[in-house]
Amino acid sequence: MDKIRLLIADDHSFIIDGIVALLSNDAKFEVVGISNSGKDAIHKFELLHPDIVIMDISMPEISGIEATKLIIGEHPAAKIIALTQHDDIEYILEFLKVGGLGYILKTANKNELIEAITSVNNGSRYISSSVSKIMVDGLISSNKRDDSEKEIPLTKREIEIIKLISDDLTNNEIADKLNISLRTVETHRRNLMQKLDVKSTVALIRWAIQHKIMSIK
Repeated sequence: MDKIRLLIADDHSFIIDGIVALLSNDAKFEVVGISNSGKDAIHKFELLHPDIVIMDISMPEISGIEATKLIIGEHPAAKIIALTQHDDIEYILEFLKVGGLGYILKTANKNELIEAITSVNNGSRYISSSVSKIMVDGLISSNKRDDSEKEIPLTKREIEIIKLISDDLTNNEIADKLNISLRTVETHRRNLMQKLDVKSTVALIRWAIQHKIMSIK
């Protein structure tokens, strides 16, 4: 049986080392490449043509979602699994929308990772049980929201970050206040700009005021 050739894209070396260690004793898998940014993941895919890409969402230069979109735009048969800490339904749906075939959280165990890789390699989608629950809960919650809430395409965390940006906090200050990493804040901020199609902090705040996420002080 041919080995399943893997490209692992994550900007934390200890995550990559952990995945490699988990799969090193399984003869079915071969890690053929690693990437530390979304841009490099695209380059490595073109160079190596792996069977499966394991892609983080929070990545330097461009996000894992954008990298997935660009790879699949050029290679519609590409098979990409998100392995991420992001458990917001909006990220899950956006990743699946651009063509990702699997979504698991970094809290997953070895068996779940192997099941995801095997399922996607065989042509199936794979959504972990914890992610499926998030999706079901999110859909139920969305049905309970009023129309004004449905018009705001942002996660609770993104709304928090917009409010803190409007308070003139830096990315470092936001990270400290929310007890999250600077890279996560940068990813949220970049995704906000792309999602709302704005080019500046001023335009971002203007959008928030128009949609009553914040008010003029």
